[in-house]
Amino acid sequence: MAKGYWMARLDVDNQAAYEQYRALNGKAFAKFGGRFLVRGPAGKVVTGTARKHNVVIEFDSYEQAMACYDSPEYQAAVKYLKEAGQTDTVIVAGYDGPQP
Repeated sequence: MAKGYWMARLDVDNQAAYEQYRALNGKAFAKFGGRFLVRGPAGKVVTGTARKHNVVIEFDSYEQAMACYDSPEYQAAVKYLKEAGQTDTVIVAGYDGPQP
């Protein structure tokens, strides 16, 4: 079964709201087995537009990733993220097919 991933990019303009978000989001990530693979400042942007922070969170499945997002625990946190600044978040299924 393919894993699930959250990929997020954000520019934090309201640090207090972001800290509230971070204080709450761990409950949802722990409940649904989310693991941070990337959590930090922007690296080298080779195409497109940069944001200040990039995050990749891995889940055991796409279904777990979606369940985490839809959970009451995460919904309690995400309202603060919306106040924190500009964010782009995509939830995707991993790839289990043949490799080149």
